[in-house]
Amino acid sequence: MNDVVDYLRDLQQRLLTRFEALDGRATFLRDAWSRPAEASKLTGEGITAVLEGGAVFERAGASFSDVRGTTLPPSATARQPHLAGRPFRAAGVSVVIHPLNPHVPTSHMNVRAFSTDDGAGWWFGGGYDLTPYYPYEDDCVHWHRTAKAATGERYGALKAACDEYFVNKHRDEPRGIGGVFVDDLNDGDRAGCFALIRAIGDSYLDAYAPIVERRRATPYGERERQWQLYRRGRYVEFNLVWDRGTLFGLQSKGRIESILTSMPPLVSWKYDYQPEAGSPESKLADFLKPRDWA
Repeated sequence: MNDVVDYLRDLQQRLLTRFEALDGRATFLRDAWSRPAEASKLTGEGITAVLEGGAVFERAGASFSDVRGTTLPPSATARQPHLAGRPFRAAGVSVVIHPLNPHVPTSHMNVRAFSTDDGAGWWFGGGYDLTPYYPYEDDCVHWHRTAKAATGERYGALKAACDEYFVNKHRDEPRGIGGVFVDDLNDGDRAGCFALIRAIGDSYLDAYAPIVERRRATPYGERERQWQLYRRGRYVEFNLVWDRGTLFGLQSKGRIESILTSMPPLVSWKYDYQPEAGSPESKLADFLKPRDWA
């Protein structure tokens, strides 16, 4: 796992540097933390990095963690029951970006690796997905074409997995327009699996930064802002109800402040809200239906 951890540390630093440059005003609070063995069954270290109140990003989190535990939590053993009761090590970088301008989509990226201490099990996981508030077809095409170029022949399967995973099942509604996603990746070729995860991590900024630069100055008003806050509610619902990473962190008694950096700073819910027919907001539902963007 040491080679993976070295890559993840470097990836985090590259992400922080680029997002600070994109914002142009705010900087990340870098909160280095550690959990000694005597403090909890979950031990390890990491850097939780959060940017708030920026010119472009209302809130951005790009955090690294490297933890060890004595027993896998239920969210992991449900899919890998033969690993129940084994000590493990898990490391990852997780990114969630909540822009201020409603015309700039929210984005998420995560790359991670897991291994039992006895070597009986290992896997990689990761991906990125885009959550627009207003539909811009050229943004979605760029996002998916970048993902396809990075992942090659695996793109079709990774896109399908992303479309299936990032759904608020209680609403039967996609969270966004997808991207690529893989979990429990272990085909026997560790080097190949690690290379795929690096391709995902390294291409994320290529996919997202041009969209931020294209939309950051788009004019907006209170109507667009309120729509953004309302749609952020769907993001919160997914993270707290369906997201495996969030559940893993909570069930393994991870660091709560780090786990919840994925949440937007402001959000709203309205009872049975329906956007006005023919409005830009009303077009989003159809836009979120999975399609071959690339």
